[in-house]
Amino acid sequence: MASDFSVTLKNGISTQVSFISSMKDLSRIIEGCQGNVLLVADANSAYLVPDQIKNRVILPPGERYKTWQAVERIVSAALDAHLARDSVMIALGGGVVCDITALSASLYMRGCRLILVPTTLLCMVDASLGGKTAIDFEGGKNLIGTFYPAEKVLVAPQTLDSLPESEYISGLGEVLKHAFLSGDEELYDFLHSRCDRILSRDRGTLVEMLGLSLHVKASYIERDPEEKKGIRQALNLGHTFAHALESIETFGISHGIAVAWGVSRAVACSYAKGLVDDEFVHKADGLLRMYGYDIDMRVAPKRWDDFIAAVGKDKKRASGSVRFVLLEGFGKPVLSPVEDDLVRSLVVQGA
Repeated sequence: MASDFSVTLKNGISTQVSFISSMKDLSRIIEGCQGNVLLVADANSAYLVPDQIKNRVILPPGERYKTWQAVERIVSAALDAHLARDSVMIALGGGVVCDITALSASLYMRGCRLILVPTTLLCMVDASLGGKTAIDFEGGKNLIGTFYPAEKVLVAPQTLDSLPESEYISGLGEVLKHAFLSGDEELYDFLHSRCDRILSRDRGTLVEMLGLSLHVKASYIERDPEEKKGIRQALNLGHTFAHALESIETFGISHGIAVAWGVSRAVACSYAKGLVDDEFVHKADGLLRMYGYDIDMRVAPKRWDDFIAAVGKDKKRASGSVRFVLLEGFGKPVLSPVEDDLVRSLVVQGA
């Protein structure tokens, strides 16, 4: 059973990660907040908003609404509700809601208090922990953002019961990514041996999986809270490939599914560069296929120019060159530029 824990991030600020057993716990926590509260949800998570919350913003769902306009709505609502710097913004929803709300909280009066309540698996293991905030801009994913850790992240595994299958599988993509970043292979072994229980959403198994996955992420972000040492960038394993795919598909493919595909491409790239052996590729591809991800998908040749242009917008650039996260084994990430010809051979159909 996973237990609560604390993660120390930017400027020594800590985020308390707590597992709550029901949404009634959320109501009690909100009641205990001092000062005004503004809760932000979207149309998918609005039904979970506690009745006592009068100050609320309900956003349209979807990545295409991750914009300045959404931030303006939240900030305007905060002003109307007379929020001060010691007031609390609470995000209740998936990664889009949490990212937008966190950015709004970081900007409002130069920073007000922030609590995140992720309701999707993807957000629980990825967007909620680490202090990153963001919106998309001019076709680039998460191009505008800040580092602003939440004071609390409240994980409610029961919200996964009603999550659509496609969103649940999307979230698992990030969990599997963490398995390859864990040096002790504990998460890999857990995912391999408990696949049936995980896919059937057994509550106890999910709580244990969430704890293992979050601790892998915490181990990276605590050592590099603002992504300045190259350590935290390892958490972007598969993301350079994934973000480019999402971009050319106008975000019509879910993030976690794109990440799972991107991880497979990163593993293939690592193999092509002689960083990993056949056994590692077999284990990696086997786990991804076990959970049903289409790692054989390729981009049509006519989309190559769009794909490599999207890669060029990636945030992991250094001295004008995009650095991909590759692997030398479990828990051994490396940052490396990759030649366009090699990228093309890995992602383009028939290349």
